[in-house]
Amino acid sequence: MRLPTLAAVTHLLLSYGLVLLFAAVAVESAGIPVPGETALVAAAVLAKLGHYSLWSVIVVAAAGAIFGDNVGYWLGRMGGRRLLERWEPIARHSRNVLPPAERFFERHGAKTVFFGRFIAILRVTAAWMAGLSHMTWWRFFCWNAAGGILWAVLVAGIAWIFGKAVADAINHYGLYAVLGLIVLAAGAFVALRFWQRRLLES
Repeated sequence: MRLPTLAAVTHLLLSYGLVLLFAAVAVESAGIPVPGETALVAAAVLAKLGHYSLWSVIVVAAAGAIFGDNVGYWLGRMGGRRLLERWEPIARHSRNVLPPAERFFERHGAKTVFFGRFIAILRVTAAWMAGLSHMTWWRFFCWNAAGGILWAVLVAGIAWIFGKAVADAINHYGLYAVLGLIVLAAGAFVALRFWQRRLLES
């Protein structure tokens, strides 16, 4: 299934407002691969154009991320194992996979939940995997909320500051790639300034 493009999501946001942003982010966070991050990028671009306030976009996206992740967590925790046990081939595989997954979440669950917000596959799967692995809820909630808020601030802020070109880059390559390009550009600028200063001093 082909996900909607940035332009299509922008049109939907103009038609249905920030309710659609909340729904898209929440559904993606709960474990269904819909374009939640694309909706956030589009909403931030619309905020730049004066359709919304940037802070309302950030608050709605962060709330959607936290709500959706908690739904995914409790779905995984309350029904995930029963679902896996319904089909013997999957049940057999899960018996091998779940114990190391539980050990992994015991040691690295906080980092996975926090940084998973910035990685497309983990953004969809981390919450229910945390629930399935019985990560303690309060620990999940704290790191999930921190990651959701930071993600909303960074993605919306970058899209708002740098405009549509960077919004398209986030949509195609993800936030990490864009942050890497910004860091490289900043490094190149610093290196150029240093080189110019050395030339003037020599």
